[in-house]
Amino acid sequence: MKLSPRSLCIAALGLAALLTVPHPAQAASAALPADIAATKTITFCSSLTLPPLEFLSDAQQPEGSDIDLGEALAKRLGVTAKWINMPFAGLVPNLLAGHCDAVISGLFIKPERLKVINEIPYMYTREGFILKTGKPLLSGPEALSGEKAATVTGTTATNLLTAANAALVKAGKKPITIVMFPENAPALQQVQFGQVAAYGVAYETALYYSALEPSQFKVGGPAYFKILSGIGVSKEQPGLEAALTGALHDVMADGTYATIFNKWHIGIDMLPK
Repeated sequence: MKLSPRSLCIAALGLAALLTVPHPAQAASAALPADIAATKTITFCSSLTLPPLEFLSDAQQPEGSDIDLGEALAKRLGVTAKWINMPFAGLVPNLLAGHCDAVISGLFIKPERLKVINEIPYMYTREGFILKTGKPLLSGPEALSGEKAATVTGTTATNLLTAANAALVKAGKKPITIVMFPENAPALQQVQFGQVAAYGVAYETALYYSALEPSQFKVGGPAYFKILSGIGVSKEQPGLEAALTGALHDVMADGTYATIFNKWHIGIDMLPK
């Protein structure tokens, strides 16, 4: 059965009680996997196209709040972080194939995802729209009835627009034409050139681009969806999951976590202490 956006959000938020960060002593007893301990390197998969969470700097280096957090976790574990950039749709398959040790990339915690990987909750994420500057604000996804909207393949924005289409058709209204792209840049260009009415994306990313290029982009309205995001780890690596969980507890306790989120102006997405 396919979950509605509302039930998906409720289910994911309800996982918070089950996915709480344990006491550091619990994680301290867990050893890192042998390959990480031997190489002193932890490899993270990330789709570096979603600022301010993760993106490539002008020098083509990983940057963003997720990158800073991953680096802080690696430091706590006494290892070096290595980043592999790939399309969002490939993150979980590459984790399962062992091409990386963990995923930090705004990965929403969803029941169907938890069937194949484990996730350590570390922030809230919201969904919204990017519009071309000058366009009227949207009241929600259904306001795009009969219009074209861009999304990135494999993201929750695509699922939310698909669910909105079901509601629109049921109400006798025209559906949204969803145009999917493998990454962020072409979706933004479609908005800029007026080829689509909106780009469904993380609300944090909408805020970022509206501040970076206000003459081109604007936030399409208030966030309409909220969900927990998690660090993805293989179910076959309980030791790594425990170690990362303990490291996350430490960076939250010592203020590093808050410093990172405030640096990138997403303090509203922090988990409560």
